[in-house]
Amino acid sequence: MNGLVVYESMFGNTQKVAQAIAEGLSSGMHVDVREVGMAPDKIGEQVTLLVVGAPTHALSLSRENTRRQAAEQATGSLVSKGRGVREWIGGLKKPNKKLAVASFDTRMAMPSWLKIAPTAGPSIEKRLRKLGLRVVIPSESFAVADTTGPLESGELERAREWGRSLASQFSSAGTKTAFSGQRPSR
Repeated sequence: MNGLVVYESMFGNTQKVAQAIAEGLSSGMHVDVREVGMAPDKIGEQVTLLVVGAPTHALSLSRENTRRQAAEQATGSLVSKGRGVREWIGGLKKPNKKLAVASFDTRMAMPSWLKIAPTAGPSIEKRLRKLGLRVVIPSESFAVADTTGPLESGELERAREWGRSLASQFSSAGTKTAFSGQRPSR
């Protein structure tokens, strides 16, 4: 089994989460991690699990104008400088319909009464489903303390655990059965 983690990251927070998820996934499969600008436009048959993540911009996936606004806030260089996950998914060429997929996002920590606010992860799921792909676990969000970060305490370990849980479910369930959908506890 082979996994591919594709991420978009402006300030490096989503990149760190993607790498932590890949570390967790590596407990059960070979994993490649790619920044969205370096991600393949066609997912090969050897990839059995695709995990896609992006930061939440304006309650959803980034757009060219939200990436430009984020760039104006940057105090250092940006990680993702070109296309975003939205455009990458839109340009994927005939993905293997047997490919299992999962998504994640990063978002600012919110007060408990706002936890129902939309994030990028469900938007990623929706786009992957429209391609006919099978989402195997609900999207997960990882919190940053402020727009540019850092990640909230414990989020990287939670990301590793989410990756381990996904790898465990994937290897025990196989590629043709449903997943339990259980998430690691927070």
